Amino acid sequence: MPRAKSVSDQSIRAEDLGRVTLCGMTIDIATKNITLDEPLRVFIEDKIGGLEKYLKNAPASARVEIGKPSRHHRSGFVFYAEGNLKVGGRLLRAHIYHNDLRAAIVDVKDDLKNQIKKFKEKNSARRQA
Repeated sequence: MPRAKSVSDQSIRAEDLGRVTLCGMTIDIATKNITLDEPLRVFIEDKIGGLEKYLKNAPASARVEIGKPSRHHRSGFVFYAEGNLKVGGRLLRAHIYHNDLRAAIVDVKDDLKNQIKKFKEKNSARRQA
């Protein structure tokens, strides 16, 4: 008699568990050395999804990776957040180490927001010239 498959026997990738689409922007969430719980997933969706208002309906996709670089760090900058945002054929990237995971996510959002503003200013200057 075949045994029943458990959750550990199934091949489910972490990226598939954290994928969400918000008004045309797809956000993939991956984790390393931590687990993604519901409040953290909602926090990431709110912060990274908030960048959509700067994109003006341009198709965009974001990949956010959060976690710990290793399992043995106990103090200092033990968490990191990385954000990759594809917009208009360009890849905007932010990578932050912090001692608080949520603060690292907020810093990634702020860095990506500044990069989007620079990208838009550069494009508008090209159009005017």
